[in-house]
Amino acid sequence: MTILRQSANTILVPGKLLPHALGRLEENFSVIRIERSDPDLLSPEAAEKVAGIAAMTVVDARLIDALPNLEIIANFGVGYDAVDAKHAASKGIMVTNTPDVLTDEVADLAVGLLINTVRELSKAEAWLRAGRWAGEGPYPLTKGTLRGRSIGIFGLGRIGMAVARRLEAFGLPISYHNRNKVEACPYTYHPTLLSLAEAVDTLICVAPGGAATEKVIGREVFEALGPNGIFVNVGRGSTVDEEALAQALADGTILSAGLDVFAREPHVPESLLRVDNACLLPHVGSASVHTRQAMGDLMVDNLISWFNDGKALTPVPESVGIARRSA
Repeated sequence: MTILRQSANTILVPGKLLPHALGRLEENFSVIRIERSDPDLLSPEAAEKVAGIAAMTVVDARLIDALPNLEIIANFGVGYDAVDAKHAASKGIMVTNTPDVLTDEVADLAVGLLINTVRELSKAEAWLRAGRWAGEGPYPLTKGTLRGRSIGIFGLGRIGMAVARRLEAFGLPISYHNRNKVEACPYTYHPTLLSLAEAVDTLICVAPGGAATEKVIGREVFEALGPNGIFVNVGRGSTVDEEALAQALADGTILSAGLDVFAREPHVPESLLRVDNACLLPHVGSASVHTRQAMGDLMVDNLISWFNDGKALTPVPESVGIARRSA
């Protein structure tokens, strides 16, 4: 069902959106809501009215092409691989995301997930709650520890750097792999992901999704990490060969893994659910009221700035240089 409100500029909201952000949109714009990202749910009249999209779901070329007056796509989240930003740019359409406001929250989660994975905190709590401490004695000593570990970060962007700074305070050496070396960076650079994995025993993925990183973390990388290896992913699930990871956990190729993201969310492979040396979270990296509201505010502020001032606050790289045609 299409819900159409009347105001100066019209924003399309496909699927769900944070109530705080939706409320701000409705205060400033006419809003059209559809159940999912499907142009067939829009009448020709509604499609003509749409000047912007506010979304935390897929925005593909088909939807973009169905909206003849579309000017801007405001993505809820720093990762925007669900948006066809290249196609949008080819049509002069701005795409924005929500960087910085979630950096610290996700970095905190990454460190917490690493500690939980290494020291088995969730399993120890379950031991207590099940009465096993009183009935069987102390929880078994953990094989893992942060002492003596070396950290490798795949994706040293804003979040990766925040993770590195936190772990540096633990007294742990930091190395990283990016497509390009980060200038004036104090950490050791590795030109390939494999050489990074060979040099460390703890790999934290903060890399974006997309074709360039599809399943780049696989069996070879896990073998390089070794039997004391820890793998943590707070980037994108698509970067990992999940079956190879499940097998590496099951056969002891690596010690354990902590995952907040998966390739086909919210569906988690049964092979990962079966292993007991993985800590699995339902993509909660930025999931606090404080941070999600800040993300929603930045998404809406991008739209307001675009229509009021003719410029976006946080354009994605594909959109840099795009100007508002009607400004």
